[in-house]
Amino acid sequence: MENKEFEFKGTVLNGFLMLFVNLAVLVAAIYFIVLSIIVLDETNGNDGGWLLGGSLLVLLLNIIMWCGFLMLEPNEARVLTWFGKYSGTFTKTGYYWINPFFTSKKVSLRARNLDAEPIKVNDKTGNPVMIGLVLVWKLKDTYKALFEIDSQTMAPVNQTEIGGASMKGIMMALENFVKVQSDAALRQVAGQYAYDDVDDKTDEMTLRDGGEEINQQLEEKLNERLALAGIEVVEARINYLAYAPEIAAVMLRRQQASAIITAREKIVEGAVSMVKMALDKLSDEDIVELDDDKKAAMVSNLLVVLCGDDSAQPVVNTGTLNH
Repeated sequence: MENKEFEFKGTVLNGFLMLFVNLAVLVAAIYFIVLSIIVLDETNGNDGGWLLGGSLLVLLLNIIMWCGFLMLEPNEARVLTWFGKYSGTFTKTGYYWINPFFTSKKVSLRARNLDAEPIKVNDKTGNPVMIGLVLVWKLKDTYKALFEIDSQTMAPVNQTEIGGASMKGIMMALENFVKVQSDAALRQVAGQYAYDDVDDKTDEMTLRDGGEEINQQLEEKLNERLALAGIEVVEARINYLAYAPEIAAVMLRRQQASAIITAREKIVEGAVSMVKMALDKLSDEDIVELDDDKKAAMVSNLLVVLCGDDSAQPVVNTGTLNH
């Protein structure tokens, strides 16, 4: 997209110098107005008319010149227009004077945060999930921010100043634009992935384990959408992710069941290994000879002891193995 923003090339004078000049002109205009009134009074209106008219004209021009002062802090900018035509963006920090017939609108170039409230989105499998994001953004192109989107008329009606919407109103309108577009981008990204791997058999990326890759895709989508307004995304990441309340309890039970099954698999795997080790040890060291039935009984008892949730109750056998 073409970059239409450019630096202001018009006449810019030191503000403190022009302040001194304006004060001097103001004092001189007032002095000559008083002098012309005295001359008119002494000559009964025959002389001093031209002096009075010229002094009033100089006073009017002086009042207009007072409207040309502007001050900028770091990371602020003034967008200047000449009777509706874009004349450039002024970004020099300090106190200056420019032609007062330029219309200027001040905008902030500082980074801003957006902590979006979680919204309900359907994931790839159709499950409703609650997802939220935190976004850091800043204004990069002042031309697009003011003239590519309707940020000026979208500003609150009580946030106006001479020459158009105030900086606060414009930035509030841009924040609203960012919020709407971030919701749309979040829905788009969340709809491409499942919340979690339901059957644990696929290698597809999910919202839960996507991490930086999901955040990177979200940042790319946001940059695509916000480029129209001249906004740059510094950082975007998902800061809230959960199932929607209507299915949260069911999904929690599913997760618990999956965790229990996984734990049982580990327990059984360990128990079988221990039983095999016990049988091999008894056989290698000739401690006792066991037929198939006794081995089966021993295996059964050991598996019950090792896999059971409760502690086993020992039973002392006072007879013989052949009894």
